[in-house]
Formats: sequence, C-alpha cells, structure tokens
Amino acid sequence: MAQVIDSIPTDCLEYSCCCYVNASSKIQVVRITNIANWYFERVAFPGQRLIFEAPLHALLEVHCGMMASAILSDTIPCDRLLLESDDAVAFASPLRDEVKSGDVKEEEAIEQAEVRELQVVSSSLAS
Repeated sequence: MAQVIDSIPTDCLEYSCCCYVNASSKIQVVRITNIANWYFERVAFPGQRLIFEAPLHALLEVHCGMMASAILSDTIPCDRLLLESDDAVAFASPLRDEVKSGDVKEEEAIEQAEVRELQVVSSSLAS
C-alpha cells in the first residue's frame, strides 16, 4: 500500500487508510485535489477495489464518462471510506504495519473493507 510515487505531505499528521470500490460497469478516474502539495489520481476498473492512504479531510472525486470526456459524478469525503479497526479509525501508521505486527489480521482488514464498500455503495444508491 505504500504510495511511493507521491507520498502524503509531511505536514499532514493524521491520515487514514481508505477503501473505494468502483461498483459501476464503467472505468472511473478517482482523484484527490483538495490537499495542497499532493497529487493523487488512479484509474479504477469496474469492480476494482482501491485501498489508499489519505488525510482525514481529503475529498475523493469520482470521474466517469466516455472516450475523451470525463464528468465529475461524485465527491466522497475520505472519512466515509475509512477502513476501521478495533482500536481506532484513523491510523497513525499504515495498515500494512498493523497487519505485520499482528494487531490487525489481513483477513479482518479485507472483511472491514468489504463491509465499508457495501455501506458506501448503498448510500450512493440512496442519494
């Protein structure tokens, strides 16, 4: 999960491990633009799960569309995409360190992501 291309700004003390799932049948581009001095953009294929670290106040923009066009279809606060643990919602260290240390089992992290994914999809469908 290390974001080696463009890591989170060093002045960001509190960030979280987030999960977004492209529940549509279209390719999406997701990006975070409201964090100064940080660039985050990924392509999400249909059914793909993206796990990433982001500041708590970040906003994930979801863009979809046809060839040569992109439409902003949704903006999701990253605090709604959190992977939850028994101890805390915001991680001071990356989830991979917690899995390695045995605090959070990998299966539990995946299960938490799936539950959160269903909550996000159902809330998106309701609005």
